[in-house]
Amino acid sequence: MTSSILIVDDNTSMIQLMARMLKGTANLRFATRGQEALRLMRDMPPDLVLLDAEMPEMSGYQVCEAIRADAALSEIPVIFVTGHGEAAAELRGLDAGAVDFITKPVNEALLLARVRTQLRIKSMADELRRMATTDGLTGLVNRRHFDELMQREWQRCARSGAPIALLMADVDHFKRYNDHYGHPAGDACLQSVAKALESAARRPADRVGRLGGEEFAVLLPDTDLSGAQGVAEHAVQLVRDLMLPHVGSLTAEHVSISVGVAVCTPRNLMQSDAPSLYRAADHALYRAKAGGRNRWISDLIEG
Repeated sequence: MTSSILIVDDNTSMIQLMARMLKGTANLRFATRGQEALRLMRDMPPDLVLLDAEMPEMSGYQVCEAIRADAALSEIPVIFVTGHGEAAAELRGLDAGAVDFITKPVNEALLLARVRTQLRIKSMADELRRMATTDGLTGLVNRRHFDELMQREWQRCARSGAPIALLMADVDHFKRYNDHYGHPAGDACLQSVAKALESAARRPADRVGRLGGEEFAVLLPDTDLSGAQGVAEHAVQLVRDLMLPHVGSLTAEHVSISVGVAVCTPRNLMQSDAPSLYRAADHALYRAKAGGRNRWISDLIEG
């Protein structure tokens, strides 16, 4: 995957100069104001920011501090590019959270070397984070990272006044599947179910996680009850369509899932919390199992 760099400078001539120097190194985007830069980063986080220290309205130091304070942006490395070469300016930049400091006029060889170094470090750090947040069997996010995403999206929906939905899914009679077909086949079954759930949750903000064993969860920000029910129905049907034989099932001849759906409306977001959404989805899942499995049940959180 090609890296991306955001160049932020109120001097368009400086932007053009650095763009020429960095041509072919990464995908480049540009901003001339701090707030514009933050908006671009939130829309599509870059792998590196080259940031002018002195800008009108919002200084580079303030931009860097805002990046470090935002959980979604805090891992993005920032290199200050400034005409102030004194030690005090460099220390101020490092205190604000920058990883490096380049003085103007910019030396092309130095710029390229430092940019490539930071992109390489960012790539290695991203891979380590991916390994720490990903379920090794299915490639889905793991329980710990899913919890973090849940908390982040809960707070965002609370601020924006949008609903949030959670689906919890279990593979029906999975122990019987493992006992009959063996663990390698069980692993392949879980991988197939994971892909089906990802196909059901298709929006970029939707996230599917493996909570452990045969239990999965689907996070649906900005989704009301009707939308969540649609995803649940699609997920149940996609797993049915896999047509994976399951002779040990007490529910169907093929692998199936039970799904619990919980939705928190904007009216109830401020009176509830993320754990309450887990509890409601888990309770709905219990009801789906009690009702015969191979189905979904939904509920709204009471405020």
